[in-house]
Amino acid sequence: MKRTLIGAVAVAGLAQLFAAPAHAASTTDPVKALQSQLGQGKAVNLEATAKVTYKAGQVATSALDGTIGFGPRGPVASDVAHTLQYSPALLRIMKKTSPAETEALQEGPIRMLSSGGVSYVSGPVVDQALPPGTSWVRYRKVAQPPSNLVVEPLDPATLKTLVASRTSWKDGILKGSVKASKLVKSSKPFAAFYGTGFTAKRDGKISYTIYFGDKGLLRRVVAKATVPIGKSTVQVESDTRYRDWGREATVLLPLEGDVIDRSEVKDDTPDQVPGIWN
Repeated sequence: MKRTLIGAVAVAGLAQLFAAPAHAASTTDPVKALQSQLGQGKAVNLEATAKVTYKAGQVATSALDGTIGFGPRGPVASDVAHTLQYSPALLRIMKKTSPAETEALQEGPIRMLSSGGVSYVSGPVVDQALPPGTSWVRYRKVAQPPSNLVVEPLDPATLKTLVASRTSWKDGILKGSVKASKLVKSSKPFAAFYGTGFTAKRDGKISYTIYFGDKGLLRRVVAKATVPIGKSTVQVESDTRYRDWGREATVLLPLEGDVIDRSEVKDDTPDQVPGIWN
């Protein structure tokens, strides 16, 4: 699948202070390395997996692959394919609450083009709602899917907090942990995805391992979180591999004639962008 990106804006130089504790085993500044890749028409490819455990036996697993395009401050657009599977126990529950959507999600990948708070969705989960001549359902006012379901290291502010919260850093491998109540203050992607209602009595914990490659650029991020959602506590695990840093790419959004708004087919499509990446 060819992936192209649009919506990136002109490069503007960003400078961020980076203070490394005495025990750091690397002199590379990952935040500056990331910032060197940001700008109009720049992108990175990725492959990611995720696992969400709602309670014992109720598990959703997912895979994502595609391209993330950058503006001067981080991701601004994406073209990704997303697959989703449920454990038998969770599948039984989902079939009772959303039978048509659940069945469609098991049939094939969701493809999402996202930019500027809008996502265009195609695949079995929306196919039955599409009028002749259209291929995409447009969802408005949605966050861009993150590259990693736990943390978004492509966001410089998020990466800065992850580096600062490290417990070890040796041979290009950084490990750390951070409370959700701390991360949410610096990471807009984390706040958008998990909300901001963390307190001392109801907090979450994120642990992570970051692998750096050439020039201090992200190569792999493995993260795990235990976070309160509603009245439950959910465990989320995600593993993302990044490649082809510095590639030139443009994301082309669908032509208007190929798109229908979700509001026009709301009785036949999911209320929100389907899957666990949005």
